[in-house]
Amino acid sequence: MRVHKGEKTVTRPSTSDDSLHDTLMGHVYALSLEIGPRPLGSPENEQAAEYVEALMHEAGLEVESQEYACTGWTHRATWAEVDGDALDSVAANVFSPPCDVRGPVIAVRSLAELEAADLRGRIVILHGELTRAPLSPKAWFLKDERDDRIITALETKEPAAILTVQTAGMALMRLIEDADFDAPSATVPARIGMELLRRQPREIRLVIEAARRPAVARNVVGRRPGDTGSDSKIVLCAHFDTKIETPGAFDNASGVAVMLTLAEWLADRGLAHGLECVAFNGEEYLPMGDDEYLRRGEDDFGNIVAAINCDGVGQLISANSIAQYGVSAAFGELLRDVTADFPGLVWVEPWPESNHSTFAFRGVPAVAFSSATNQLLAHQQYDTAEWIDASRLAEVVHVTERLIEALQDKSPAWTRAEG
Repeated sequence: MRVHKGEKTVTRPSTSDDSLHDTLMGHVYALSLEIGPRPLGSPENEQAAEYVEALMHEAGLEVESQEYACTGWTHRATWAEVDGDALDSVAANVFSPPCDVRGPVIAVRSLAELEAADLRGRIVILHGELTRAPLSPKAWFLKDERDDRIITALETKEPAAILTVQTAGMALMRLIEDADFDAPSATVPARIGMELLRRQPREIRLVIEAARRPAVARNVVGRRPGDTGSDSKIVLCAHFDTKIETPGAFDNASGVAVMLTLAEWLADRGLAHGLECVAFNGEEYLPMGDDEYLRRGEDDFGNIVAAINCDGVGQLISANSIAQYGVSAAFGELLRDVTADFPGLVWVEPWPESNHSTFAFRGVPAVAFSSATNQLLAHQQYDTAEWIDASRLAEVVHVTERLIEALQDKSPAWTRAEG
């Protein structure tokens, strides 16, 4: 059932399957269609925060807004000329500074070539091994030595600009997304890269009309105390930001829909442990929202019974997946018992790239729900609600509800891995 609060439309869930499905998809449509792409620091990102905040209030949660400074990025146009001819399909890399540069061309395909090349004042075409995966941001603590060496070479050799050639997949995937990386850069799809390398142009002009700007973003955290007076709590989390140009129905309106529905569903239910719902912001580029959450609340991590993260669930042509992190043997057995009635749920190996790692890396037992084949939709322009199946979203709601109920008589010490 949809109800109104001021100018905001919010949704109250029902336990019937049809109403539950409507509630879940209502959240997905609101975030991915009515608001749309919601990258960090954008007006749409703040609209999503307001939507989540209104629903948390409706669920009776005490809401905290965790603001922090970030970098916003506004892009107007990108185009390029090759020996005077217009180049099709060139996209500025996210956070690229503006430029209008013209220079001779050099193509490099391996780390050894890059480190040996003279790039000063040239337009460098990166391809091959150098662009098999996006380049990690400079501040990303999990980046490897390879990425460090690529970044160092590009920064010290001072190219006029960089063109990265996408070599994986057919949909556009920008290969540099870093507000701390100051060389102008853009990505071209494999077909355009092939044409450039065959043509061996003498000169390229690249124009990027874009701007970085100081911005403010925020996590939205909703809390309700447990009934026993204890400080123990269970954390539900999901991120609501997207990369640019993607509606983000799968990644991650789906996870937010599950979290908000559970918050409302559990509003009047007696719980021994407190419930904390964390709508993280900024997961897609650097975990700035996680850093702010830690700054404010890491001292309380010892009271967390478990953290449950939803990131990319409910895909129509995939199965929901589950992974566990830092759990005791007893908690692991409980998880297997709880999920036994959900044969469509697939167990997968632990993966670090989401908000559950904020907890797991600090010894908090964590559970992550996602999809067995999440790369089909994640970060893509076609990540729309038509790919989402309400019954698969409901599956995550039901299994998470059962898990929360099963943990009500468990302590943080019981759930944590021994030693």
